[in-house]
Amino acid sequence: MEFLCYHRDRHGSVALRDELLQEHWSYMDRYAAEMIARGPTFADDGGTPTGSLHIVDLPDPAAARAFAFDEPNYQAGVYRDVLLRRWRNTLGRTMWDFAGGRTDGNRYLVLGLGAGQAVDLAVPPARDELIAYGPLLSDDGATWLGTAALLRAPDPAGARAVLTADGYAEIEVHNWAFGGRPS
Repeated sequence: MEFLCYHRDRHGSVALRDELLQEHWSYMDRYAAEMIARGPTFADDGGTPTGSLHIVDLPDPAAARAFAFDEPNYQAGVYRDVLLRRWRNTLGRTMWDFAGGRTDGNRYLVLGLGAGQAVDLAVPPARDELIAYGPLLSDDGATWLGTAALLRAPDPAGARAVLTADGYAEIEVHNWAFGGRPS
């Protein structure tokens, strides 16, 4: 079962986040084989972290909750909240399979939070710009709760356009970068 976990940073927690960086990476190293995508989100300045995204393949919702809430930054109070949803990998690949590489172009996390009837279940036509794409689901996988995409786009408006604007209660667009230990 695939899960999307987005930890949102608490205001003023950058120093603590920096202090815990090695612990965070060591924790995530334990899930390297299960990782589909990972990386930080940033404020509009491109340098201030605002959150941490992980998409992982885990056995069940209980394992996903343990992954999200045992994370060192969460335990230390870096994060203000966590979005944890079952997710379906409609591209069938990891971020490391993305042909666009780690640094070419602007990268975004787009979260469409559901408002009723499911939309955007099919992969959009701009597939070559998609790093990861799929629906957000209830724990049992039966109820559509939204859509999440990682993609390369010229700007936030271009990233937002990957989702049907009137099909969601809210659409969030976050600057995002490939994560993990520097090579």
